[in-house]
Amino acid sequence: MKKFFALALTLVLALSMVGCGQKKEETPAETPAETPAEETTKEYNISVILKTTSSEYWGYVVAGAEAYMADHPNVKVEVKGATSETAYDEQQNMIETDMNNADIDGYVIAPLQADMVANMIAGQTKPIVAVDTNIDAPEVLSFVGTGNEAAGKLGGEAAAKLAKERGWTEIKCIEIAGVQGDSTNEARMAGYKAGIEAAGGTFLSDETQYANAVADQAVTCMEAIMQNHPEGIAVICANNDDMAMAAARAAAGNEAYKNTVFLGFDGIQSACNSILANELTMSVCQEGYSMGYNSVDAVVRALEGETLDKFIDAGASIVDPSNAQERLDQLKGYLA
Repeated sequence: MKKFFALALTLVLALSMVGCGQKKEETPAETPAETPAEETTKEYNISVILKTTSSEYWGYVVAGAEAYMADHPNVKVEVKGATSETAYDEQQNMIETDMNNADIDGYVIAPLQADMVANMIAGQTKPIVAVDTNIDAPEVLSFVGTGNEAAGKLGGEAAAKLAKERGWTEIKCIEIAGVQGDSTNEARMAGYKAGIEAAGGTFLSDETQYANAVADQAVTCMEAIMQNHPEGIAVICANNDDMAMAAARAAAGNEAYKNTVFLGFDGIQSACNSILANELTMSVCQEGYSMGYNSVDAVVRALEGETLDKFIDAGASIVDPSNAQERLDQLKGYLA
């Protein structure tokens, strides 16, 4: 009998110990709490080298890049650009200097001469993103910009359609182009040509006038066009708004050109004001602010290990009298 009670007591104690052990494991207070990973924000220095900073369009790219820095205090962005879009040596010196700067973590580049820049960045292992104009090099992880040919075609078609509505029976177009050989300029020209021809018009490629992307030279080009075509031309397109506005002013008062469609590219504030004043006719809008912001963002994402899309499209649209005020208000907000 004593053996029975001893055995029973042993079983009770054993079960009690098992129960206590289970209870101990299930009690949250007894379980060591997981220590959350320490949240650290790395600091990055990004170099942004643009074609120039001396025009309104590039001012929006600058504003976008600096807005990213304002939104992300851990990212320092230094923006610089050549004094003009033909200051090739100046930009090359900027690129060479920054490529050899150990304190810089990544680069955004809008090349004046893409082939030359491709050679200069060869072997660079830090992230590089091209903006506005692509660079054909394996070191470039992504291109942030406008699909220039598609955007040009959109503008060419819209201009040809309006020219028909204005009474032109022969839809001929001459371009006042930017810098000869510049890949962005060539892409826009191909787009304009495709758009004009898709609408049944003729793009006079052999009569293209190069004005190096500046207004003063565009005036001279427009004067030559008017001399060669006293009968008028249905569409005058230009590689940027500054040249298109200069051409429109040069033709003001010429009766043969009163119904000419003057088409620009960029959709900047001055273009919107010119459209509202019935000078410039329309412009292909690209989103410079978004390009600046998204290009810096792309470099930061690459630094954090993300694989980038090869092309990040900023989009394009047409601004004309119907929406010029809305576009103007939007642009003013970017620089506020």
